[in-house]
Amino acid sequence: MTSKSTLAEVSCTSVAAESLLLVTPETVKDPDWETLMALSFIDHTDGCHHANLLLGENYPEFQHSHQFPKKGYSNQIGLMLEPVSIGLGFTVLPAHAVEAFHKPEHIKARQLPNPVSETLYLCSRRHRGCQKRMETVITEARRWL
Repeated sequence: MTSKSTLAEVSCTSVAAESLLLVTPETVKDPDWETLMALSFIDHTDGCHHANLLLGENYPEFQHSHQFPKKGYSNQIGLMLEPVSIGLGFTVLPAHAVEAFHKPEHIKARQLPNPVSETLYLCSRRHRGCQKRMETVITEARRWL
């Protein structure tokens, strides 16, 4: 999870932090405000949330992701960067999603001057033991994070 649960019966532990990246077509040289407005926003399941976090810290003109014209939407992680790779717009994604894209030569992932990360939480029911097989899964997940 990327936010702590508000439920009293749920315990949340921070396990990692992941950078959010601005992703543009490879041809974009300088992602200034005017360029982003001209490109349009490629939205996804967490697109508005990610854009609000990263762009709000880096562009004084930014108020909300709805300022940008939208040219696409995807809820499949493997397809989120396809519209960006063919020049239709830009998006904001966690680093792992960018690294998984199969055509990295067609996109440019950018760490902005004011970096923003999302904390990843491991959540479980408070006061309840963890099964051995889940401990194995958790150990392996932490190793990869």
